[in-house]
Amino acid sequence: MGFKTGIVGLPNVGKSTLFNALTKTAAAQAANFPFCTIEPNVGEVAVPDARLAKLAEIAKSQNVIPARMTFVDIAGLVKGASKGEGLGNQFLANIREVDAIAHVLRCFEDGDVTHVEGRVDPVEDAETIETELMLADLESIEKRMQNLVRKIRGGDKEAIQQERLLNAAKAALDEGKPARTVEVADEDLKAWNMLQLLTSKPVLYVCNVAEDEAADGNAHSAAVAEMAAAQGAASVVISAKIEEEISQLEADEAEMFLEEMGLEEAGLDRLIRAGYDLLGLQTYFTAGPKEARAWTIAEGTLAPQAAGVIHGDFEKGFIRAETIAYDDYVALNGEAGAKDAGKMRVEGKSYEVKDGDVLHFLHSA
Repeated sequence: MGFKTGIVGLPNVGKSTLFNALTKTAAAQAANFPFCTIEPNVGEVAVPDARLAKLAEIAKSQNVIPARMTFVDIAGLVKGASKGEGLGNQFLANIREVDAIAHVLRCFEDGDVTHVEGRVDPVEDAETIETELMLADLESIEKRMQNLVRKIRGGDKEAIQQERLLNAAKAALDEGKPARTVEVADEDLKAWNMLQLLTSKPVLYVCNVAEDEAADGNAHSAAVAEMAAAQGAASVVISAKIEEEISQLEADEAEMFLEEMGLEEAGLDRLIRAGYDLLGLQTYFTAGPKEARAWTIAEGTLAPQAAGVIHGDFEKGFIRAETIAYDDYVALNGEAGAKDAGKMRVEGKSYEVKDGDVLHFLHSA
């Protein structure tokens, strides 16, 4: 079950530096000129979760496999991107393919790094990008509406549903609000997601600050936090330069470096967790002598669908799930102890998997 977060922003805000740190690779060229990233770079990163290591220790697992999240480094957008300025059309298409947007904002002053607008104002930068995405959505809606006319006349139910949802999105956009502000009923969610509107995607604002401001942020990041709160969105403060340095260190060296910088944890760990929260994701585990593994599912996922994340046949042939809460697994030193204490539960098809559940699925062949 793959989840993609697109890293977007104006040129020279630190997107590729951040991507390099995330994926611990120099695959994304970080250079001081616009459009140094022409094809989107894609990288998978491990989701930090201390619980997995503990489970592996108890289960004496040979292998430890963390959950993973995909990040896509998308080239810098500029004003006019919705009309094809820069390499706008290509980049907007890349954004359509991700599940969420990590919007990197320049919150640092540095005369050696060019800003395309000649100033540092992250809130205005955010508005520039949002405006371009909204304009692109309005254009997309207009084209889709034209293509639906004949089907609607013929009474096509799907077309009628699409038109209703497109009108709701257009009404919000006409008021200067992104499509994600539209309240969508559960029965419309699938059709809504298929519209792939750029501004319907959840946004996490990433404030890229100078190295000496990584712990507490600055006035720029505070302004972004205020903007995010007003939108019901989230924001995190990181220093892409620090994160890139940390990514090149061994674990013990990285820990010492963080202490020296006055940081409790790497900013990327906060970023990945924030991305998880943004997408409404959670983790369940499987643990045994062969491997301990974390699996990503959406909040509210039922047991058969959670089993299907491992293999489609597990969902089709689902019989039941044996479930132990993480805290019980640890407190009782594993599956046998939990079972003896009556803490292993047998759950059926209607069970809603909880974050941290340690699961074993029984299924027919």
